[in-house]
Amino acid sequence: QVQLVESGGGLVQAGGSLRLSCAASRSFFSINAMGWHRQAPGKQRELVATITNSGSTNYADSVKGRFTISRDNAKNTVYLQMNSLKPEDTAVYYCTAQARSAYWGQGTQVTVSS
Repeated sequence: QVQLVESGGGLVQAGGSLRLSCAASRSFFSINAMGWHRQAPGKQRELVATITNSGSTNYADSVKGRFTISRDNAKNTVYLQMNSLKPEDTAVYYCTAQARSAYWGQGTQVTVSS
């Protein structure tokens, strides 16, 4: 089992920045990849970014150049730095972990006002 606890969401104006954090209940050594997904009202959940154990990253086209995913193995924590936020980034953001199974956090709301 992996428990994930997200923090850092909130309300920000367009063009602003937020940093999301996700703390995992066990070492990243046993987790193949961490990531962030989001779900906006009335839309399907979508992948935002992932980072593997080797540090390889992948981003949705809509966030490339604006968002950065990183990890601190000593703290079992993954981050999502979000810059140049747009109203269309408004969504509930979920932290995910891929081990033998997939695990999801409870989600944190990000609201970007125009």
